[in-house]
Amino acid sequence: MNTLRGAIHEYLVMRRDLGFKLVQTERWLRNFATFMEGQGASCITIELALQWAVQPQSSHPSYGAKRLIALRCFARHRRATDPSTEVPAQGLLPYRPLRAKPYLYTEEEIQRLMAAAKTLPPRNGLRGWTYYCLLGLLAVTGLRISEALALKRDDVDLSGGLLTIREAKFAKSRLVPLHPSTQEVLRKYAQQRDAYPGCSRSAHFLVSETGASLDASTIRQTFCELSRQIGLRGPKDHIGLDYITFATASRSKCFCAGIDPVRMSNSVYRLSPLSWDMRVCAIPIGIYLLVPNSWDRQHGGWSNDGGSHHDSDSKSCPAP
Repeated sequence: MNTLRGAIHEYLVMRRDLGFKLVQTERWLRNFATFMEGQGASCITIELALQWAVQPQSSHPSYGAKRLIALRCFARHRRATDPSTEVPAQGLLPYRPLRAKPYLYTEEEIQRLMAAAKTLPPRNGLRGWTYYCLLGLLAVTGLRISEALALKRDDVDLSGGLLTIREAKFAKSRLVPLHPSTQEVLRKYAQQRDAYPGCSRSAHFLVSETGASLDASTIRQTFCELSRQIGLRGPKDHIGLDYITFATASRSKCFCAGIDPVRMSNSVYRLSPLSWDMRVCAIPIGIYLLVPNSWDRQHGGWSNDGGSHHDSDSKSCPAP
C-alpha cells in the first residue's frame, strides 16, 4: 500500500487526467500530508481531519470548510486501498458563504482606476504601465485575471488584433478580438517593457519590473490600494477582484450594432449562450468592470467620451 503522500500524488494524477486542475487542492493535500507526518500518523481519521482543516485558527470559517471538502474527496479515494480511512461526513464544518454584492463600475470610475494605476511607484518605472494595461485589458476583453496573467508573448497578436487564451476553464482555448486602439496601447506597452532592464527575455506579456510573471495576490492587494486611493473603497468595504467582465455591456452592444451575439459566445462569454442568464443577469461573485461607453463602432479601446454607460445603454439600446 502506498504512503499517504504517494496516494495523494496518484489521486491528483488521476483527477487531472479527467480534466480537473486542482491547483489549490494540491497545496492543501500536500500540506495535510506534512501535517500527518508531524503527527506521526499514516491513517486519516475524522479527528485529525478536523484538527487540520481549522488551521490556522484565525482563518475564516469558509476556509476551513473548503479545506475539509477537498480532504473528504481524497479520503473517499484513499478508503478504496486503506479500509481504515475515516471519511469526514458532510456538514462537520457547516458554513454557507454569502454572495458578495457585485459592484458595477461606471466608465468614469474605470478611467480613474486606470489613471491611478499609472502613478504607481517607482516613478518612470514599468509597474504603473503594467497595471494600467492589465486593468484596461480586463475591462475591454472580459478576461479572467488568471487568463490575463497567463498570456505569453506569442499569445498576443498585435498585428492581427487577437489574443489566444489557452487551456482556460474546462480546458478550452479561444480567440479574443482586440480593438485597434487597444492594440495600439498594448504595442506601446510592449515597447516599454522590452526596453526595461531585465524584461526583454521574459516569456510573459505582462511582467513585473524584474521580468517575472505577475502574482495574483499582489495584484489584488494593489487593486485594493488603488480603489481606496480614488475613494471607491472604505476601510471595511469589500470589492474583490475575482472576476472582471464586460459581458453585460457587450451583449447590449451586440443587439445595438446588429451583431449576432451567438458569434461572440466563444470569445467573450467563454461558454454557450445558454449560460448567459446566469453569467450576465445573475452576475457571479466579484466585481465587474463594464466596458467603457466609447467601445463601439465609432470610438474604440480605452478612450473616454465623457458619457455614462448606464445612460447610453438605456437611451440608445433597448433591453433585448
